Amino acid sequence: MRIFLIWFKNARYAAIPQSLLPALVAIAFASGAQGFSPFLAVLSLLGVVFVHLGANLLDDYFDAQKNDSSYKDRLAANGIRSRIAKCSYLTDGSATIKELFIAAISFILVAILIGSLVLYFRIDQWKSLLWIVSITAFIAFFYSAWPFRLSYRGLGELCIALLFGPLIMQGVYIASAGSMSIPILFFSFPIGILVANVVYTHAILDFEPDKLIGKRTLAVMLNNKKWMNFFSFLFNFSPFMIILVGVLLKMIAPIYLLTWFTLPIAIWLFSSILTFQNNPSIVPNKKWFHFPMEQWIEVSEAGIGWFMIRWYTARNMIIFFCLICSLIAIFYSI
Repeated sequence: MRIFLIWFKNARYAAIPQSLLPALVAIAFASGAQGFSPFLAVLSLLGVVFVHLGANLLDDYFDAQKNDSSYKDRLAANGIRSRIAKCSYLTDGSATIKELFIAAISFILVAILIGSLVLYFRIDQWKSLLWIVSITAFIAFFYSAWPFRLSYRGLGELCIALLFGPLIMQGVYIASAGSMSIPILFFSFPIGILVANVVYTHAILDFEPDKLIGKRTLAVMLNNKKWMNFFSFLFNFSPFMIILVGVLLKMIAPIYLLTWFTLPIAIWLFSSILTFQNNPSIVPNKKWFHFPMEQWIEVSEAGIGWFMIRWYTARNMIIFFCLICSLIAIFYSI
Protein backbone atom coordinates (compact mmCIF):
# COMPACT_ATOMS: atom_id res chain seq x y z
CA MET A 1 0.00 0.00 0.00
CA ARG A 2 2.87 2.37 0.81
CA ILE A 3 4.39 1.87 -2.65
CA PHE A 4 0.99 2.44 -4.28
CA LEU A 5 0.51 5.71 -2.39
CA ILE A 6 3.99 6.90 -3.35
CA TRP A 7 3.33 6.32 -7.04
CA PHE A 8 -0.22 7.60 -6.73
CA LYS A 9 1.31 10.89 -5.61
CA ASN A 10 4.04 10.76 -8.28
CA ALA A 11 1.35 10.22 -10.94
CA ARG A 12 -0.01 13.72 -10.22
CA TYR A 13 -3.18 12.65 -8.44
CA ALA A 14 -4.31 16.29 -8.34
CA ALA A 15 -5.09 15.92 -12.06
CA ILE A 16 -7.53 13.03 -11.52
CA PRO A 17 -10.63 15.32 -11.64
CA GLN A 18 -9.78 15.97 -15.30
CA SER A 19 -10.83 12.38 -16.08
CA LEU A 20 -12.97 11.54 -13.06
CA LEU A 21 -15.48 14.38 -13.52
CA PRO A 22 -16.17 13.79 -17.24
CA ALA A 23 -16.68 10.10 -16.39
CA LEU A 24 -19.08 11.04 -13.60
CA VAL A 25 -21.09 13.16 -16.02
CA ALA A 26 -21.41 10.12 -18.30
CA ILE A 27 -22.55 7.97 -15.38
CA ALA A 28 -25.06 10.62 -14.30
CA PHE A 29 -26.61 10.54 -17.78
CA ALA A 30 -26.47 6.74 -17.87
CA SER A 31 -28.27 6.45 -14.51
CA GLY A 32 -31.58 7.12 -16.25
CA ALA A 33 -31.04 4.46 -18.94
CA GLN A 34 -32.89 1.14 -18.82
CA GLY A 35 -29.72 -0.93 -18.95
CA PHE A 36 -27.85 1.03 -16.27
CA SER A 37 -25.50 -1.03 -14.08
CA PRO A 38 -24.08 0.66 -10.94
CA PHE A 39 -21.48 -2.11 -10.68
CA LEU A 40 -20.15 -1.54 -14.21
CA ALA A 41 -20.35 2.23 -13.72
CA VAL A 42 -18.02 2.00 -10.72
CA LEU A 43 -15.72 -0.41 -12.56
CA SER A 44 -15.45 1.90 -15.57
CA LEU A 45 -14.73 4.81 -13.24
CA LEU A 46 -11.87 2.90 -11.63
CA GLY A 47 -10.57 1.94 -15.06
CA VAL A 48 -10.50 5.57 -16.16
CA VAL A 49 -8.59 6.60 -13.03
CA PHE A 50 -5.94 3.90 -13.46
CA VAL A 51 -5.54 4.70 -17.17
CA HIS A 52 -5.09 8.38 -16.31
CA LEU A 53 -2.49 7.68 -13.61
CA GLY A 54 -0.62 5.27 -15.86
CA ALA A 55 -0.67 7.71 -18.78
CA ASN A 56 0.69 10.49 -16.55
CA LEU A 57 3.60 8.29 -15.50
CA LEU A 58 4.28 7.24 -19.10
CA ASP A 59 4.33 10.94 -20.02
CA ASP A 60 6.93 11.50 -17.29
CA TYR A 61 8.92 8.48 -18.50
CA PHE A 62 9.14 9.57 -22.14
CA ASP A 63 9.72 13.21 -21.20
CA ALA A 64 12.58 12.16 -18.91
CA GLN A 65 14.12 10.14 -21.73
CA LYS A 66 14.02 13.11 -24.10
CA ASN A 67 15.20 15.77 -21.65
CA ASP A 68 17.82 14.99 -19.02
CA SER A 69 17.58 16.87 -15.73
CA SER A 70 20.25 19.37 -16.83
CA TYR A 71 17.65 21.26 -18.88
CA LYS A 72 16.54 23.01 -15.68
CA ASP A 73 20.08 24.31 -15.20
CA ARG A 74 20.05 25.56 -18.80
CA LEU A 75 16.78 27.36 -18.16
CA ALA A 76 18.12 28.98 -15.01
CA ALA A 77 21.28 30.04 -16.84
CA ASN A 78 19.10 31.86 -19.36
CA GLY A 79 17.15 33.61 -16.60
CA ILE A 80 13.94 31.67 -17.36
CA ARG A 81 11.56 30.65 -14.62
CA SER A 82 10.19 27.17 -15.13
CA ARG A 83 7.85 24.88 -13.29
CA ILE A 84 10.06 22.39 -11.52
CA ALA A 85 7.54 20.12 -9.79
CA LYS A 86 7.14 17.55 -12.57
CA CYS A 87 9.37 14.44 -12.21
CA SER A 88 10.90 15.80 -9.01
CA TYR A 89 10.95 12.21 -7.73
CA LEU A 90 13.48 11.45 -10.47
CA THR A 91 15.67 14.52 -10.04
CA ASP A 92 15.88 14.15 -6.24
CA GLY A 93 16.86 10.47 -6.54
CA SER A 94 13.84 9.02 -4.71
CA ALA A 95 13.01 6.86 -7.76
CA THR A 96 14.76 5.60 -10.86
CA ILE A 97 13.52 5.76 -14.42
CA LYS A 98 13.21 1.96 -14.41
CA GLU A 99 10.98 2.09 -11.34
CA LEU A 100 8.94 4.80 -13.06
CA PHE A 101 8.38 2.56 -16.09
CA ILE A 102 7.36 -0.40 -13.91
CA ALA A 103 4.90 1.76 -11.97
CA ALA A 104 3.37 3.15 -15.19
CA ILE A 105 2.93 -0.34 -16.68
CA SER A 106 1.43 -1.59 -13.39
CA PHE A 107 -1.27 1.09 -13.44
CA ILE A 108 -1.99 0.33 -17.11
CA LEU A 109 -2.24 -3.43 -16.44
CA VAL A 110 -4.78 -2.82 -13.68
CA ALA A 111 -6.78 -0.67 -16.10
CA ILE A 112 -6.63 -3.46 -18.73
CA LEU A 113 -7.86 -5.99 -16.17
CA ILE A 114 -10.78 -3.74 -15.23
CA GLY A 115 -11.54 -3.06 -18.90
CA SER A 116 -11.58 -6.78 -19.67
CA LEU A 117 -14.11 -7.34 -16.92
CA VAL A 118 -16.33 -4.55 -18.27
CA LEU A 119 -16.04 -6.00 -21.78
CA TYR A 120 -17.14 -9.42 -20.47
CA PHE A 121 -20.40 -7.95 -19.19
CA ARG A 122 -20.90 -5.68 -22.23
CA ILE A 123 -19.84 -8.17 -24.88
CA ASP A 124 -22.71 -7.05 -27.13
CA GLN A 125 -20.97 -3.66 -27.37
CA TRP A 126 -17.50 -5.09 -28.01
CA LYS A 127 -16.96 -3.34 -31.34
CA SER A 128 -17.72 0.14 -29.97
CA LEU A 129 -15.69 -0.45 -26.82
CA LEU A 130 -12.77 -1.90 -28.78
CA TRP A 131 -12.63 1.14 -31.06
CA ILE A 132 -12.76 3.53 -28.11
CA VAL A 133 -10.12 1.62 -26.13
CA SER A 134 -7.81 1.30 -29.16
CA ILE A 135 -7.92 5.01 -30.03
CA THR A 136 -7.53 5.94 -26.36
CA ALA A 137 -4.51 3.64 -25.98
CA PHE A 138 -2.87 5.04 -29.13
CA ILE A 139 -3.28 8.67 -28.07
CA ALA A 140 -2.31 8.05 -24.43
CA PHE A 141 0.86 6.14 -25.36
CA PHE A 142 2.07 8.28 -28.24
CA TYR A 143 1.21 11.52 -26.47
CA SER A 144 4.88 11.67 -25.48
CA ALA A 145 6.33 8.45 -26.93
CA TRP A 146 8.32 8.00 -30.11
CA PRO A 147 7.85 8.12 -33.02
CA PHE A 148 4.80 10.40 -32.99
CA ARG A 149 5.28 12.42 -29.75
CA LEU A 150 1.96 14.14 -30.38
CA SER A 151 2.34 16.65 -27.54
CA TYR A 152 5.63 17.83 -29.08
CA ARG A 153 3.91 18.60 -32.40
CA GLY A 154 1.30 21.08 -31.17
CA LEU A 155 -1.35 18.35 -30.91
CA GLY A 156 -1.48 18.05 -27.13
CA GLU A 157 -4.68 20.03 -26.69
CA LEU A 158 -6.48 18.14 -29.46
CA CYS A 159 -5.42 14.80 -27.97
CA ILE A 160 -6.57 15.77 -24.49
CA ALA A 161 -9.90 17.14 -25.76
CA LEU A 162 -10.59 13.83 -27.54
CA LEU A 163 -9.40 11.64 -24.66
CA PHE A 164 -11.22 13.36 -21.83
CA GLY A 165 -14.24 14.35 -23.90
CA PRO A 166 -15.77 11.96 -26.49
CA LEU A 167 -13.60 8.90 -25.81
CA ILE A 168 -13.82 8.69 -22.01
CA MET A 169 -17.40 9.93 -21.76
CA GLN A 170 -18.83 7.71 -24.51
CA GLY A 171 -16.83 4.73 -23.27
CA VAL A 172 -18.03 5.12 -19.68
CA TYR A 173 -21.61 5.62 -20.86
CA ILE A 174 -21.50 2.41 -22.92
CA ALA A 175 -20.00 0.51 -19.97
CA SER A 176 -22.63 1.89 -17.60
CA ALA A 177 -25.75 1.80 -19.79
CA GLY A 178 -24.93 -0.77 -22.48
CA SER A 179 -25.52 1.61 -25.40
CA MET A 180 -24.21 4.78 -27.03
CA SER A 181 -25.59 8.26 -26.32
CA ILE A 182 -26.08 11.34 -28.50
CA PRO A 183 -26.50 13.72 -25.48
CA ILE A 184 -23.19 12.48 -24.06
CA LEU A 185 -21.53 13.12 -27.40
CA PHE A 186 -22.84 16.70 -27.31
CA PHE A 187 -21.65 17.40 -23.76
CA SER A 188 -18.30 15.73 -24.40
CA PHE A 189 -17.22 18.63 -26.62
CA PRO A 190 -17.46 21.51 -24.11
CA ILE A 191 -16.10 19.28 -21.35
CA GLY A 192 -13.24 18.04 -23.54
CA ILE A 193 -12.36 21.64 -24.42
CA LEU A 194 -12.30 22.59 -20.73
CA VAL A 195 -9.88 19.75 -20.00
CA ALA A 196 -7.74 20.78 -22.98
CA ASN A 197 -7.75 24.30 -21.53
CA VAL A 198 -5.73 22.96 -18.57
CA VAL A 199 -3.04 21.79 -21.00
CA TYR A 200 -3.12 25.01 -23.01
CA THR A 201 -2.94 27.19 -19.88
CA HIS A 202 0.05 25.09 -18.85
CA ALA A 203 1.62 25.64 -22.28
CA ILE A 204 1.28 29.42 -22.06
CA LEU A 205 2.79 29.52 -18.57
CA ASP A 206 5.67 27.25 -19.66
CA PHE A 207 6.08 28.89 -23.07
CA GLU A 208 9.71 30.01 -22.62
CA PRO A 209 11.10 26.79 -21.09
CA ASP A 210 9.20 24.61 -23.58
CA LYS A 211 10.59 26.68 -26.43
CA LEU A 212 14.14 26.38 -25.10
CA ILE A 213 14.05 22.59 -24.71
CA GLY A 214 12.41 22.10 -28.12
CA LYS A 215 8.93 21.06 -27.00
CA ARG A 216 6.62 22.33 -29.78
CA THR A 217 3.42 22.90 -27.86
CA LEU A 218 0.55 24.80 -29.48
CA ALA A 219 1.70 27.96 -27.68
CA VAL A 220 5.26 27.52 -28.97
CA MET A 221 4.01 26.94 -32.51
CA LEU A 222 1.88 30.09 -32.35
CA ASN A 223 4.89 32.00 -30.94
CA ASN A 224 2.88 35.20 -30.71
CA LYS A 225 1.22 36.67 -27.62
CA LYS A 226 -1.84 37.93 -29.48
CA TRP A 227 -2.50 34.55 -31.07
CA MET A 228 -1.79 32.72 -27.82
CA ASN A 229 -4.28 34.94 -26.02
CA PHE A 230 -6.84 34.48 -28.78
CA PHE A 231 -6.67 30.69 -28.39
CA SER A 232 -6.87 31.09 -24.61
CA PHE A 233 -10.08 33.07 -25.18
CA LEU A 234 -11.45 30.22 -27.32
CA PHE A 235 -10.51 27.51 -24.83
CA ASN A 236 -12.02 29.41 -21.91
CA PHE A 237 -15.25 30.64 -23.45
CA SER A 238 -16.24 28.33 -26.33
CA PRO A 239 -17.65 25.66 -23.94
CA PHE A 240 -20.21 28.19 -22.69
CA MET A 241 -21.11 29.19 -26.24
CA ILE A 242 -21.63 25.51 -27.17
CA ILE A 243 -24.08 25.15 -24.28
CA LEU A 244 -25.91 28.32 -25.34
CA VAL A 245 -26.15 27.16 -28.97
CA GLY A 246 -27.44 23.77 -27.77
CA VAL A 247 -30.19 25.46 -25.79
CA LEU A 248 -31.13 27.86 -28.62
CA LEU A 249 -31.34 24.96 -31.09
CA LYS A 250 -33.37 22.96 -28.52
CA MET A 251 -30.78 20.20 -28.48
CA ILE A 252 -30.52 20.36 -24.68
CA ALA A 253 -32.79 21.65 -21.91
CA PRO A 254 -32.53 25.34 -20.91
CA ILE A 255 -31.66 24.28 -17.36
CA TYR A 256 -28.14 23.44 -18.58
CA LEU A 257 -27.54 27.19 -18.81
CA LEU A 258 -26.81 26.83 -15.08
CA THR A 259 -23.33 25.81 -16.23
CA TRP A 260 -22.84 29.52 -16.93
CA PHE A 261 -22.42 29.99 -13.18
CA THR A 262 -18.83 28.87 -13.80
CA LEU A 263 -18.30 31.63 -16.38
CA PRO A 264 -16.74 34.04 -13.79
CA ILE A 265 -13.99 31.45 -13.26
CA ALA A 266 -13.24 31.48 -16.99
CA ILE A 267 -13.18 35.28 -16.96
CA TRP A 268 -10.75 35.31 -14.03
CA LEU A 269 -8.48 32.73 -15.67
CA PHE A 270 -8.37 34.53 -19.02
CA SER A 271 -7.69 37.84 -17.28
CA SER A 272 -4.96 36.15 -15.24
CA ILE A 273 -3.30 34.84 -18.43
CA LEU A 274 -3.24 38.38 -19.83
CA THR A 275 -1.69 39.59 -16.57
CA PHE A 276 0.92 36.84 -16.75
CA GLN A 277 1.87 37.85 -20.29
CA ASN A 278 2.64 41.39 -19.08
CA ASN A 279 4.04 40.62 -15.64
CA PRO A 280 4.83 36.94 -14.99
CA SER A 281 6.23 37.58 -11.51
CA ILE A 282 2.82 38.41 -10.00
CA VAL A 283 1.18 35.65 -7.94
CA PRO A 284 -2.61 36.30 -7.99
CA ASN A 285 -4.57 36.49 -4.76
CA LYS A 286 -6.43 33.31 -3.84
CA LYS A 287 -10.18 33.15 -4.50
CA TRP A 288 -12.80 30.64 -3.36
CA PHE A 289 -12.79 28.86 -6.73
CA HIS A 290 -9.06 28.12 -6.46
CA PHE A 291 -9.83 25.50 -3.82
CA PRO A 292 -9.08 22.65 -3.45
CA MET A 293 -5.39 23.52 -3.71
CA GLU A 294 -3.49 20.34 -2.90
CA GLN A 295 0.02 20.68 -1.45
CA TRP A 296 -0.14 24.48 -1.56
CA ILE A 297 2.53 24.82 1.15
CA GLU A 298 4.95 22.68 -0.89
CA VAL A 299 3.98 24.59 -4.04
CA SER A 300 4.71 27.94 -2.37
CA GLU A 301 8.02 26.73 -0.99
CA ALA A 302 9.02 25.53 -4.48
CA GLY A 303 8.28 28.99 -5.86
CA ILE A 304 5.71 27.80 -8.40
CA GLY A 305 2.61 29.42 -6.94
CA TRP A 306 2.41 31.65 -10.03
CA PHE A 307 1.96 28.49 -12.12
CA MET A 308 -0.18 26.30 -9.88
CA ILE A 309 -2.81 28.88 -8.90
CA ARG A 310 -3.73 29.22 -12.58
CA TRP A 311 -3.53 25.45 -13.05
CA TYR A 312 -5.88 24.91 -10.08
CA THR A 313 -8.28 27.44 -11.61
CA ALA A 314 -8.41 25.67 -14.98
CA ARG A 315 -8.87 22.30 -13.28
CA ASN A 316 -11.49 23.50 -10.82
CA MET A 317 -13.53 25.04 -13.62
CA ILE A 318 -13.94 21.47 -14.91
CA ILE A 319 -15.00 20.30 -11.46
CA PHE A 320 -17.76 22.89 -11.07
CA PHE A 321 -18.94 22.64 -14.70
CA CYS A 322 -19.17 18.84 -14.56
CA LEU A 323 -20.85 18.78 -11.15
CA ILE A 324 -23.60 21.07 -12.44
CA CYS A 325 -24.10 18.87 -15.52
CA SER A 326 -24.17 15.74 -13.35
CA LEU A 327 -26.70 17.08 -10.87
CA ILE A 328 -29.01 18.21 -13.67
CA ALA A 329 -28.72 14.84 -15.44
CA ILE A 330 -29.52 12.95 -12.23
CA PHE A 331 -32.47 15.27 -11.53
CA TYR A 332 -33.89 14.49 -14.97
CA SER A 333 -33.42 10.74 -14.47
CA ILE A 334 -35.34 10.62 -11.17
